[in-house]
Amino acid sequence: MVYPGAVHSRFEHSLGVYWLAGEALHRLRKYQGLELDIDRSDVLAVKLAGLLHDAGHGPFSHLFEREFLPRVLKGIEWSHEQMSVDMVDYIVHEHNVDIDSDVLKKVKAMILASCGISSSKEVKEKRFLYDIVANGRNGIDVDKFDYIVRDCRACGLGCNFQYDRLLESMRVMGDEICYPSKEYLTVHKLFYTRADLHRTVYTHAKVKAMELMVVDALTLANEYLSISSHIFNPVEYWKLDDTIIKAIETAPDQELKESRDLIRRLRRRDLYQFCNEYAVPKDQVEHFKDITPQDIVCSQKSVGAILREEDVAVSNVKIDFTRGNQNPLASIHFFTDYESEEKLTIPNERISHLLPTSYKDTIVRVYSKKPELVEAVSEAFGNFQLKTYGIKTQVHETPEKKKRRK
Repeated sequence: MVYPGAVHSRFEHSLGVYWLAGEALHRLRKYQGLELDIDRSDVLAVKLAGLLHDAGHGPFSHLFEREFLPRVLKGIEWSHEQMSVDMVDYIVHEHNVDIDSDVLKKVKAMILASCGISSSKEVKEKRFLYDIVANGRNGIDVDKFDYIVRDCRACGLGCNFQYDRLLESMRVMGDEICYPSKEYLTVHKLFYTRADLHRTVYTHAKVKAMELMVVDALTLANEYLSISSHIFNPVEYWKLDDTIIKAIETAPDQELKESRDLIRRLRRRDLYQFCNEYAVPKDQVEHFKDITPQDIVCSQKSVGAILREEDVAVSNVKIDFTRGNQNPLASIHFFTDYESEEKLTIPNERISHLLPTSYKDTIVRVYSKKPELVEAVSEAFGNFQLKTYGIKTQVHETPEKKKRRK
């Protein structure tokens, strides 16, 4: 609804990661085949990890994991990476897939490599193979290569990042994939472009308005449909996908009326109204606590419309370079030339003084669930900023035209 060209699926992305994983291994074997001893089982494991790394995603992917589940199952630890591993086990068992047990073990460890569940101590040899699909060591992996270029093209955005330069020039040194020092800015563009996509596409104000409505719709339907009850059971979980919205929309059940009405609002583009936003001051980002609808409602002072928590939606948007407020390039090793055996890290200031000194943004956005309450919510949001920071940190006031909308 915001980027009409972005209709590609996670299946297409998975095929892309599968292909890029194979390309990465092809380049490494081409230049270092003898010393790295990459065999056919290694190639199979890495490519299968690329194909299956997102098999555990639920409906609407990260929205399901990061927004919906924490709301309906408080205190439960769950990740799509672990579910991907569970789904792999289920597929192998259910369909009697003939696969070597060692290969299967590698595939699962590679899927978990980026989320801290899989310990590097478990990997006895060829540690570099586990950095190709989901790199928990420094964040450079073919998963990002695919979705960054694919999403930029689908959304009509320019993309200066060229993953082929990294695939062609990377080398394994000390069981770790390293890059030529001259490609420092190419690596920087990877993380910068990812952050830019988060700011302009994934957390676009209207995209988040729709996500908030989808989360509310799923939450309202959860008790009746028991959506969250399937997250530890692959036998039922695989049946959950984006079509759940259509199922709710067309169901006649009275218990789903509130959820159904919300989905119909989405179809009519009668969205939650974006009121305003502010960037959390730089010196307070590290200690920031999520703002809630209660914080906004409690800041209301006027005697007009009385706000309730259910009238307000808040989106706490956090964007970084994959390592919080740390420079991800500080954990990446480079080399000077192909004759060198020395790995080195490179400080930003050695490359350019135009590179960022901060690597994390936190943006607070507030929405009114009813058009007639935009003015009251906007005023309360301004009061909250004054109470919290002493000033209004938003860039400008909410437009009068939006406040008068009924």
